[in-house]
Amino acid sequence: MHKFTRIDIDKMSKIFRLNLINSITGYKSANLIGSKTDNKINNLAIFSSVTHLGSDPPLIGFITRPENGNRNTYNNIITNKLFTINHIKKNQIISAHQSSAKYPKNISEFDKTDLIAEYKKNFDAPFVKDSPVQIGCSFVNEYFIKENKTTLMIGKIEMLFIDEKLLLEDGFVQLDKEDIITVNGVDGYALPKLIKRFPYAKL
Repeated sequence: MHKFTRIDIDKMSKIFRLNLINSITGYKSANLIGSKTDNKINNLAIFSSVTHLGSDPPLIGFITRPENGNRNTYNNIITNKLFTINHIKKNQIISAHQSSAKYPKNISEFDKTDLIAEYKKNFDAPFVKDSPVQIGCSFVNEYFIKENKTTLMIGKIEMLFIDEKLLLEDGFVQLDKEDIITVNGVDGYALPKLIKRFPYAKL
């Protein structure tokens, strides 16, 4: 088994350390976050940090790095107060990965990929067409994390669209009924498989 001390980690090359630290936490969600610029240009970016923060009220959070130049999504959400979170299918991964390129503000990632923007129910932020789970959120708050100059963005779920075959009677969304992908590290994509669901653990 490989052993790494903190000194070893500090001495690693930037790319090796990036891949290592991003991989060791395990599989992560892969989502496309849709937003709109103040000039009404559709923006899209892939994120692997989306997580639920609670169901009552229904809150979702994700980490962004505006201090490192990744400001388009952040600025759009702060300005327009709305954004979407879209799950990614296996046949969308090439385009989804391409959305991570640092396009200028006036270029829409939808125009540079095979992904298609769609608007629903007067919600003024773009969803990704054919995404099996689409979440419309309103901006709630942001928390700056000084240790690495990242920002936790928090949104409240305002609208939710789920492929019928994924939603079970008890509200569970079984993602492996579609080819919905997850992320391993920063650039590895995988297809998870449900093994078993268990009842609530009791003493």
